[in-house]
Amino acid sequence: MRAFITGGAGFIGSNLADRLAADPASQVTVFDNFSTGFEEILTDLNGKENVRIIRGDLLDENALDKAMKEHDFVFHLAANADVRFGLEHPRRDLEQNTIATFHVLEAMRKNGIKNIAFSSTGSVYGEAQKIPTPEDCPFPVQTSLYASSKLAGEALISSYCEGYGFTGYIFRFVSVLGERYTHGHVFDFYKKLMENPNELFVLGNGKQRKSYLYIEDCLDAILTVIQKAADRVNIYNLGTDEYCDVNQSIGWICEYLELKPKLLYSGGERGWIGDNPFIFLDCEKVKNLGWKAACTIHEAVIKTVQYIENNKWIYERR
Repeated sequence: MRAFITGGAGFIGSNLADRLAADPASQVTVFDNFSTGFEEILTDLNGKENVRIIRGDLLDENALDKAMKEHDFVFHLAANADVRFGLEHPRRDLEQNTIATFHVLEAMRKNGIKNIAFSSTGSVYGEAQKIPTPEDCPFPVQTSLYASSKLAGEALISSYCEGYGFTGYIFRFVSVLGERYTHGHVFDFYKKLMENPNELFVLGNGKQRKSYLYIEDCLDAILTVIQKAADRVNIYNLGTDEYCDVNQSIGWICEYLELKPKLLYSGGERGWIGDNPFIFLDCEKVKNLGWKAACTIHEAVIKTVQYIENNKWIYERR
């Protein structure tokens, strides 16, 4: 495989790059503008003969077209993932998610590349009426600009698959945890607890229910689908068979850190606009391909805390 990874210096992208580059027969190109990704997490890739790291922006069409030459598979993982503050900069989701996806598809078309894997989100289901939520669930009103931009990206990909003979692999993730995780609730809680171990401010009422997936399980699922799925457009939920509420995850984090802070809540079912109070995906479709998550949510939370604890430079730079 000659793989081109957008967002390759990010959380999922860098872990995927490591996984693919472990096969000396593969060629891997990391393409990232390093606006949120870190060069430090690519240390293991530096110097590898089958890896190329390019600093570039998906909004620069000429640079993207040039960089993508001579590849046969694109993993499009780059995105603005700032759901919480999306309404404060509405153009960012349009540019960095939707328009960037269009540029990726156009670069593929110009370079004769036919295969794309895309990191979408379980947030496209909005506040779903069916729980657990399957891939064919009717879409409700979108609740965040992030989800809307991802859904637009899915639509563009499916159109290019139909119009230009691409094969698309669209993954609707729950939140992913694990090594190199650099933003999200575990990160935020850890940072707050380091600043003040006696109190922890929690957005919402702490009862929001979420599902999470460990990074290595996520990569296993992605590669399983790519190896076994056979449709032109392949849409798969990626998650686990369990969920937890925010208070449970706080409890696990505090127990590990041996802290007993006073919890202060902002109140309400949602911490912010677009914070769906219950996300739990039906993952039978990917499990039918032989994949199953090996790591529990509790284990994934603790692994994430341990990584942040051993890499304090990450939260010091955020």
